[in-house]
Amino acid sequence: MALLSSNSNDYPMGVKTAAYVFTEHGDFIHAVIRSRVKDCSEADDLFQDFFLSLVAKPPPLGVKNIKSYLFRAITNDMVDATRRVEKYRARIHRYAEHLRYITGNGDPEKTLARAEEMNRTFELIEGRLQPSETRAITLRYRDDFSVQEVAATMGVDSRSVSKYLYKGLKKIRQLLTVEEDKSNDRSQP
Repeated sequence: MALLSSNSNDYPMGVKTAAYVFTEHGDFIHAVIRSRVKDCSEADDLFQDFFLSLVAKPPPLGVKNIKSYLFRAITNDMVDATRRVEKYRARIHRYAEHLRYITGNGDPEKTLARAEEMNRTFELIEGRLQPSETRAITLRYRDDFSVQEVAATMGVDSRSVSKYLYKGLKKIRQLLTVEEDKSNDRSQP
């Protein structure tokens, strides 16, 4: 094991060390990864990632049992990879929730059309309601906050939020009735 070096930032030496370790113990590394992963393509990705991991952080000089060291390093890398994937999925899910997309269900075009229609509706009410009413309705119905969350966000008590919601929705109903009446008047000869 002449190539094993201390952990340094010497990239060419790290490549040589990783290549040596993979030449000598590649079958062992692959067997450990395959024993923990069912998907062949995922195992191949982890195998390549582990090589890069060894390039970045080669085994230290004083390792007595290289297989034991490799086993522990592989396990740690697999745990890190799993955490990265879980964090990525959680971010994607939060982003989808933020955009109010229904993940995994329905037609994406219909979902997008509904989201755009909802945004236009909230833009229309902004100029016609008091700012506190607009904010309360937006937080409650577009952002799906509870009344308590709206109150905390706005810095008021729950009763005030309920009042803003009541008054705002009442005005919206009146606006919709007026708009509907106008629409009916235009359609009649």
